[in-house]
Amino acid sequence: MTEASDLALSPQAVTSKPAKRGAEWLAPTGLILLSLVPIAAGASRLTQLATGAVSADNTRFFDSPVPVVVHIVSVTVFSLLGALQFAPSLRRHRWHRRAGRIVAPAGLLAALSGLWMAIFYALPAHDGAALLVLRLVFGSAMAASIVIAFAAIRRGDVRTHSAWMTRAYAIGLGAGTQVFTGLVAFLLVGEPDATTWAVAMGAAWVINLAVAEFVIRRRAARSRPASRTSGRSAAVSAHLS
Repeated sequence: MTEASDLALSPQAVTSKPAKRGAEWLAPTGLILLSLVPIAAGASRLTQLATGAVSADNTRFFDSPVPVVVHIVSVTVFSLLGALQFAPSLRRHRWHRRAGRIVAPAGLLAALSGLWMAIFYALPAHDGAALLVLRLVFGSAMAASIVIAFAAIRRGDVRTHSAWMTRAYAIGLGAGTQVFTGLVAFLLVGEPDATTWAVAMGAAWVINLAVAEFVIRRRAARSRPASRTSGRSAAVSAHLS
């Protein structure tokens, strides 16, 4: 039996592929878990709208329910289906492109409906002008990122498309991180005022974008050696031909 056959039948070789498959799902699983709290809050809001459970906190949603329904549904789709786009095996599969045709419009709807609500809904008591500005800035940035990503993939620029969709997803998942930054603010100062609340909410978007930039740069660094190897192979083939 050859050395290659021995290697193929070795326990290390048999267990390495399942281990890699398990590791590639760590990021999508973490992203889904991070999105569960805001998704649950959205489901609760939809239940209130469906059952007519009006309160002082949700009256503005009953006055104009369509934007909030669109926002909750599109954010849920964008968060869950978008998380799966970070699985390497799915990115190499046709499924990635098909799912992207749902993820991108869902993200754009989430951003635009969020902007509409920020502008036209009455502000809750704990919000303020600073948080409104942050919502407008990051909501616009999310919408712009998706448009840039779409334009990039239309011209075949996969790397730029991937980078800008990653940024858009980071902004869209801000509500998940805001659960933790809001909790930290509450533990530090008690009931936060409008300024502290704006800082806590803004910090979540900044944290997510910082992580996104790290992922984008690491992905680019990993692709460079492969590109150099392909270049050398092409040069050798041209030299020998």
